[in-house]
Amino acid sequence: MTVERTAVNPVTWSTELGFNQGEVVSGHTRTLYTSGQTATDGDGKPQHDGDMAAQLALSIDNLEAVLGEAGMSLANLVRLTIYTTDVDRLLPHYGALTARLGAAGVAPASTMLGVARLAVPSLLVELEGTAVA
Repeated sequence: MTVERTAVNPVTWSTELGFNQGEVVSGHTRTLYTSGQTATDGDGKPQHDGDMAAQLALSIDNLEAVLGEAGMSLANLVRLTIYTTDVDRLLPHYGALTARLGAAGVAPASTMLGVARLAVPSLLVELEGTAVA
């Protein structure tokens, strides 16, 4: 069975930022809901204290690892929620995220939220996704 994705964009400004307003997904047989992925190592220890760019990159790597363990990749991502303790500080690095998604050929429906803090105070960004296969 082939997964079919149809972008839903009643307005088009979001596509320039690397995400669709919505996606209709059909033909899938499995759905993966990921926990929030942060800049932690394999033992759960926070990495890259104070470095937003490095934390974002490691968070994407960790998201990809969860997807990979489920036999999926970023190409299967249909929904992404981005939590950050500092939206203004994250925005200059947002292109790194959209580049990785673009390389996978996807522009998942996305939401970015500024939060007071994450579970571990030194963490700056957390990525939570939904993927289908």
